[in-house]
Amino acid sequence: MSAERKIRVVLAKPGLDGHDQGAKVVARAMMAAGFEVTYTGLRQTPEQVVEAARKADADVIALSSMAGSHLQFCTRLKPMLEQAGLGERLWIIGGNLPTHDHDALRELGFRGVFQSGTRLDDICRFIEANTK
Repeated sequence: MSAERKIRVVLAKPGLDGHDQGAKVVARAMMAAGFEVTYTGLRQTPEQVVEAARKADADVIALSSMAGSHLQFCTRLKPMLEQAGLGERLWIIGGNLPTHDHDALRELGFRGVFQSGTRLDDICRFIEANTK
């Protein structure tokens, strides 16, 4: 990432998940770290996430999931991101993610998997260390 260009993050709330306070806190922390953040809002479909990421030319596609449908959503999202040319971008997910799902999320391509309560600066450092 060049020093002049900010890291671009699209942060989305997938599916029927209606809990977005945590996502808003994370978005504010990312902005404070100097990232350009697009927050899509609640109840996004995989198609909407892909379109937002494509439109923003996102370096990072971030999901905040609290509703338990993360594996199904991410399974649908992966081929759509790849087809849109976003397969090499950094994909991360955070929220209410049972430990036994972490490996499956990583296998789907989500390099960053963050439990609720992860330190905000740890998330931002991970993004900085894993974007080109």
